[in-house]
Amino acid sequence: MKRDLDRPGGSATLGGDAASSAVSWPRRPIARQPGQPPHDSALGHVQGSARYIDDLPLREGELRIALVGAPCARGRVTRLDLDAVRAAPGVVGVYTAADLPGANLWGPIFHDEPVLAEEVVAYLGQPLAVVAADDERDARAAAALARVEVEEEEPVLTIEQAVAAGEFIGPQRQIARGDLEAGWERARQRIEGRFESKGQEQFYLESQAALVVPEEGGSLLVYSSTQNPTEIQKVVADALGWRQSQVVCEVLRMGGAFGGKETQAALPAVFAALVAFHTHRPVRVVYGKDEDMLLTGKRHEFHTDYRIGFDERGRIVAAELDVRSNGGAYADLSTAVLERCMLHLDNAYHLPAVRIGARVCRTNLPPNTAFRGFGGPQGMAVIESCMEEIAARLRLDPLDVRRVNLYPADEASDAALTPYGQRVRGNLLPEIFDRLEQSSDYRLRRREISQHNARTDAWGEPPCVLRGLSLVPVKFGISFTNKTLNQANALVNVYTDGSVQVSTGATEMGQGVNTKLAMIVAQEFGIDHRRVVVRPTSTEKNNNTSPTAASASTDLNGAAAVKACAAIRERLAELASGLLAGSTDGLAPAPEQVGFEGGAVFDRRAPERRIDFAELCRRAHVERIDLGARSFYATPGIDFDRETGRGCPFAYYTTGACVAEVRVDRLLGTLELERLDVLMDIGKPIHLAIEMGQIVGGLVQGIGWVTGEELVYDGRGELLTTSPTTYKIPAASDLPRDLRVEILDNDLNRHNVRSTKAVGEPPLMLAIAVWTAVRDALGAAVALGARPGDLRIPATHEEIARTLSGCSVEEWIAAS
Repeated sequence: MKRDLDRPGGSATLGGDAASSAVSWPRRPIARQPGQPPHDSALGHVQGSARYIDDLPLREGELRIALVGAPCARGRVTRLDLDAVRAAPGVVGVYTAADLPGANLWGPIFHDEPVLAEEVVAYLGQPLAVVAADDERDARAAAALARVEVEEEEPVLTIEQAVAAGEFIGPQRQIARGDLEAGWERARQRIEGRFESKGQEQFYLESQAALVVPEEGGSLLVYSSTQNPTEIQKVVADALGWRQSQVVCEVLRMGGAFGGKETQAALPAVFAALVAFHTHRPVRVVYGKDEDMLLTGKRHEFHTDYRIGFDERGRIVAAELDVRSNGGAYADLSTAVLERCMLHLDNAYHLPAVRIGARVCRTNLPPNTAFRGFGGPQGMAVIESCMEEIAARLRLDPLDVRRVNLYPADEASDAALTPYGQRVRGNLLPEIFDRLEQSSDYRLRRREISQHNARTDAWGEPPCVLRGLSLVPVKFGISFTNKTLNQANALVNVYTDGSVQVSTGATEMGQGVNTKLAMIVAQEFGIDHRRVVVRPTSTEKNNNTSPTAASASTDLNGAAAVKACAAIRERLAELASGLLAGSTDGLAPAPEQVGFEGGAVFDRRAPERRIDFAELCRRAHVERIDLGARSFYATPGIDFDRETGRGCPFAYYTTGACVAEVRVDRLLGTLELERLDVLMDIGKPIHLAIEMGQIVGGLVQGIGWVTGEELVYDGRGELLTTSPTTYKIPAASDLPRDLRVEILDNDLNRHNVRSTKAVGEPPLMLAIAVWTAVRDALGAAVALGARPGDLRIPATHEEIARTLSGCSVEEWIAAS
């Protein structure tokens, strides 16, 4: 790890820089900084002792369940014969919608999705019945005996089909700003077209899972692999007709989630709870991987029709964008995902006159849901594609077109206003852009690549291997766009031995939030992080929690924990000031002069006067001073009016940029990543190694979305890509040969806890630079008929080959 102190706060680098030879990623592990603990689950993961739902001990009388699903994607159920299922060996019970004592409709925004379908089915495999047995094999074998007859209807599977059929979810949305008519008059040139990005599977390693245990007094304890314990609590209670106080949801950790367990963990938990309610026995459900991929929602597919006007320098003066997303059969979070897409169609660029219209399409696929970025990637990709097209039209370097459109550093400028009226404050993007251009040797590499692609062989054709280069910025808003969710509470208990227990609503899914919370609390009391334990998330200790999502969990829960620590510290300081005061030298008690550091408490006026933190805690207990505190935090200064499309939905923006260099084999359509240079402003990192891991992990996941991961459905609505053999997630061999990651370490985001910035989602969008670099490479084959403007996301080998051929999608399908 290298520190560069040429700017306030310095920077941290992984890999190399322009002045030194690069070190490839696998050979340069991220070193933890002094005083930083390892990830709290690191040892357990390495030893295989970290527990997940399926690792929890078998409970006495425990049942397993399987589902009876719809045999088609759309139709009316005419027969559901479960007699053979009930008579099958090992079966304890079979349950349908009629057995739900409470509500059969649920949803995080609209209550439109059945827990168990009754008369109508809306996607293939939609659950109709739950089979409970002593053994999972018996349950699955019995479920296969169900006789389901459906009067089939033609399914609506695509955005085009949904638009033609008038199938939509929620109202038409619009955001508009500026004088479009005047903008079009100023425009020297225009481009228009359609941009398409497909969905993506979250591919978490631990499938959807829950264990439900009946407890005394008519209550249930739900162990769930979920990002949203409070929603599990509420949906289970609603389905059973209970009060929320009768259900406790606990989360130790998840084996990955990426948004896929924000809402979609609810149904497995309800299925298990339904059986537990009727049998009074513990019930466990763990989806198989194929089952999980078939039944759960993905990242949304988006189509955006655009019309862009620009001047001779490529500066955008007018923009009209019409957005459609594939929401699947029910609403889930689709309208919220659509909204965040709309709020990120500008990405890092000032659009002085813009109109954005958007709507969610209803189709007969499993309801699509949250995925890292939550609509932001789909929005940003549109404007980045437009930047490439503008540059090609004007024969300019795309970097120069992007630079002239960037939001300025001057936050008072009219050009610092987003389409929805929020000012971009503390904007380091111009600096990031210029620094990365220099550190990556962009101009030199651009000349070399242009010369390489301009070469011709004896037949006058360009090289077989084309090279591409692109620099793409990212500006991602941090906060839930639903204002209500921007809140958190924390419970902090200090014990008489000086150790501390912390409980918050944040859930651990590998991102290291518990480790960072422990560090924050330890710093507040000036003690070693090993004295702090972060407990499993439970609705019993932390009520009405928000989901661990929107990259805001450390911000929200960390701020709540700081407030709780401050309350306890104030009481301890009052006691310590009296203990540390001296009658002989006239040092009067002064609580405001008490400091906490190095495991001791001292008076800043006489630092040699100290008392051990644990001893002070013992004294406080003797003096009957409260050593516990519960606190609440709500993000200030945010608001957004959906009716007008105006407001300040975000507390701040996390920004960064990526330079990507790729090689494309124009004969095979194959792609290789040559080099990636990343520079991000993430404020003051709490745990540098964890933040770096998030940057690299998000970047690689984004590379999967823009290159190899393609969801393929047949005409019945069945997903055909249900395993790594057919669904290509990134492998180690897909990483770039040269990966360089640098952060701008600064304390400019001072209103946030520890002056940090969120880093969970923004890095994923840096991967758009890989896609634009592929498009850049394909531009060298235009003379051979290539149509780089037609390239879609993901740029799979087949998609690259299609674009090189000049065929439309329809022509390509017909030819194959």
